Amino acid sequence: MKYFPKTSSAFIICGLFTLISALAVAQNDPKVYVYKPDSQELHDRIVKLDSIFFHAYNTCDINKQVSMFADSIEFYHDRGGLTTSKAEIMKSIKNNICGKVTRELIKGSIEVYPIKGFGAIEMGLHRFHNKQEPNAPSEPGKFIIIWKQTGEKWQISRVVSLH
Repeated sequence: MKYFPKTSSAFIICGLFTLISALAVAQNDPKVYVYKPDSQELHDRIVKLDSIFFHAYNTCDINKQVSMFADSIEFYHDRGGLTTSKAEIMKSIKNNICGKVTRELIKGSIEVYPIKGFGAIEMGLHRFHNKQEPNAPSEPGKFIIIWKQTGEKWQISRVVSLH
């Protein structure tokens, strides 16, 4: 069996080490993700619906909020758990949110994905401001809203709220 001269072996080992290091770096190199909606029209529609709903939320327009929640609403909150009663959700908003808390959307954070035969999924970032503690810091939280379309009517059927 023939052996490589010492300098060749060192060169090969160095080359392999460099290649393995480069591959490891390439695998860990995060790619910049740029969201582009499948449908700009759908994206704009959902962003508008989000704006309408949260304007009602921020101004305590309970009737508007009730009309935008589906009767079969499921609300998943990382701190509060699951609520499946529309009446309970509205009671909680009325007692704990109205006049006390406002929601601010993180501009440009909304992503919208169509769900064939159902509606759309909205994902984004927002923060809440407690009017009773105006100087308290507010960290962005993630949210997912599943919108159900029935004819021309869009309603919120599922919400996931993460803080």
